[in-house]
Amino acid sequence: MIKIEAVVVREKVEEVMDAVTERTGHIGVTVLEAVGHGAQPGITHEYRGRVFESRFLPKALLIFVVDGERADDVVATIVETARTGHESGDGIVWTTPVWSVVHNRTGKPLEEVAA
Repeated sequence: MIKIEAVVVREKVEEVMDAVTERTGHIGVTVLEAVGHGAQPGITHEYRGRVFESRFLPKALLIFVVDGERADDVVATIVETARTGHESGDGIVWTTPVWSVVHNRTGKPLEEVAA
C-alpha cells in the first residue's frame, strides 16, 4: 500500500477527487484544510481600508491510501488535474510506503475488506 499526500489549491479539490475516481478507479480520500507557502510569498488582503499581509495561502491536503499498482496513475492524475496554469502555488504531491492498513469497522486488513 502507498499513502499519497497532495497539497492543492482549494478550488481544485473536487476536480482532483473526481478525476482520480474516473481515471484510476480509486475511491476514498481524506481532505484537510491547510495553509502554507512555498516559493510564492503570500497574499495581501484589504479589509475596511486596512491592508493585511498573509504569509500563508489557503490550500487543501488530500490523503489517499492506494494499492501499489495504482499509485503512479493516481499521482499522475493528481499532478495533471491540480495544475492551475499559474506561475506558482499549485502545491506538491508525495508518496510514502504504508506497511499496514486495518479497517476500523471489521478489524481486517484493508486488502481483504476492499476485495
